[in-house]
Amino acid sequence: MAKRNRGKALKKLPAKGRGTCPICHRKRIKLLYERRTEHNDSLNVCKYCRDK
Repeated sequence: MAKRNRGKALKKLPAKGRGTCPICHRKRIKLLYERRTEHNDSLNVCKYCRDK
């Protein structure tokens, strides 16, 4: 089975797809999942916050 959020595509992202999650404030975690806010803005969040 292929894993979508690993490999060559991550190396092309700034900081290799890592940063601080805007919801849970974890540092140096992969921010690979898009989430819509109340104002229809798009945020990248970690896998723990994608369903919150």
